[in-house]
Amino acid sequence: MTDAPIERESMEYDVVIVGGGPAGLSAAIRLKQLADEAGQELSIAVLEKGAEVGAHILSGAVVDPKALNELIPDWAEKGAPLNDPVKTDIFEVLGAAGSISLPTLFFPPLMSNHGCHIVSLGNVCRWLGEQAEAMGVEIYPGFPAADVIEEDGAIKGVVTGDFGLARDGGHKDGYQPGMELRGKYTLIAEGARGSLAKKLIGRYGLSEGKEPQKFGIGLKELWRVKPENHKPGMVKHTMGWPLDNSTGGGSFMYHYGDNLVSIGFVVHLNYKNPWISPFEEFQRLKTHPAIRDVLEGGERISYGARAITEGGFQSVPKLAFPGGALIGCSAGFVNVPRIKGSHNAMKTGMLAAESVFAAIGAGRAHDELAEYQAAYENSWVARDLKAVRNAKPLWSKFGTTIGIALGGLDMWCNTLFGGWSPFGTMGHGKTDAESTQPAEKFRKIDYPKPDGKLTFDRLSSVFISNTNHEEDQPVHLKVADMDLQKASELEVYGGPSARYCPAGVYEWIKDETTGEERFQINAQNCVHCKTCDIKDPNQNINWTTPEGGGGPMYAGM
Repeated sequence: MTDAPIERESMEYDVVIVGGGPAGLSAAIRLKQLADEAGQELSIAVLEKGAEVGAHILSGAVVDPKALNELIPDWAEKGAPLNDPVKTDIFEVLGAAGSISLPTLFFPPLMSNHGCHIVSLGNVCRWLGEQAEAMGVEIYPGFPAADVIEEDGAIKGVVTGDFGLARDGGHKDGYQPGMELRGKYTLIAEGARGSLAKKLIGRYGLSEGKEPQKFGIGLKELWRVKPENHKPGMVKHTMGWPLDNSTGGGSFMYHYGDNLVSIGFVVHLNYKNPWISPFEEFQRLKTHPAIRDVLEGGERISYGARAITEGGFQSVPKLAFPGGALIGCSAGFVNVPRIKGSHNAMKTGMLAAESVFAAIGAGRAHDELAEYQAAYENSWVARDLKAVRNAKPLWSKFGTTIGIALGGLDMWCNTLFGGWSPFGTMGHGKTDAESTQPAEKFRKIDYPKPDGKLTFDRLSSVFISNTNHEEDQPVHLKVADMDLQKASELEVYGGPSARYCPAGVYEWIKDETTGEERFQINAQNCVHCKTCDIKDPNQNINWTTPEGGGGPMYAGM
């Protein structure tokens, strides 16, 4: 006996966009611009899983306004929240007790932050959402896209998540099945490691012939510091301590606004040692004199974490599939050495919008947008990514000290010789999950306890991320094989999920009576960073969308 099919309401649009971040909103705005110029009507829906636009947006962020200048040239007059231009650009190598400044004069031109702005990317997205809605775009916050609609071999829209499911899958009072939102084309703009993008990349073989995608985990805190410690417009990046030479990553510190400082830490997820905790390494970073002296006496306002795509040029999958396309970080357009991706996300959203508009104008629907692929390949996004294509693999292969030096040489060669590199185009090889090695090869790391003033624990950090999920709902973190989790993730790799998760979602708890250890998932803590989906050594954990509106509610991030 089979369950009866769920009856769902259905809404028809010309274009359905999944994700209210820089890529999705830029695509929506560009579509409306083109329709208005042509005197046509175009119906567009944007689905955003956060409770509001910007709720789940987390980035440093220093924004290159290149794409925004193209999309909305008069953004300043329209009140875009880009009010803090970069004035000072500092790059330091940290040791255990001191630091060395590297002269940015010798960096390739593309590394310069001149003309960029320090922002809250969440607030930028809120502003973009306002512009889109003013043009007639329908934005639905609190509606995650849980699955795609596939008919006749093409994607014809998405299904939103059900509301009112109990933890056991039963229906609570007020249960509402998800809706079908159908469109002539569907644009996927979920950000890094999106659940639908992951499914579509596999279903249509979009990554065939490409290098595996690589990721980092970015952790960020927002502080209000003492006025005497605030340097408006100062941007500082560091590498080195507390990470060892074989573990990639670094920090950022941006001064802006009313005595605000964004302090963040990125750890490349191809690290080998399963005892590493990116969260704890971040807390250690803040004890360094170069960081501590700025934050001491200040107040921590917010916290969050997010996966970052790092594969770059050689890991970008095929962008178009029957009925739609990947845009923004769903495909992975972050420029790793620049630590920037929002301008590339916006531009790819605009390129996809132009291809969609032309296709609809020609009477097409649900086919493959080959024009978008060609437009990307001929864009400044592809040129910029190609110029830095070897920075990540050189770092991974040779370690921080030699890898960064070779990466700088490579970027200069690309700059001076029109994209030529002595290294050609290097591969990444392993996925981040495959990079993890057995625990017995490494010594456990004894991290210091937090002091509650400069350093903190996970749970107090999650609290100020304003993360909330309905307690009685299905666990959205799916473990495919619980026996494998114990036999391998715990017994071979030492249970790294308890360390790589920045929110205390995963715990191995020993039963006092039997001595057996069981895997506990505190799904209500999840900040939607997707690190578990990326780093689990067996790829045994699958991140799916929780009930709409759940997750963090980032303010000013």
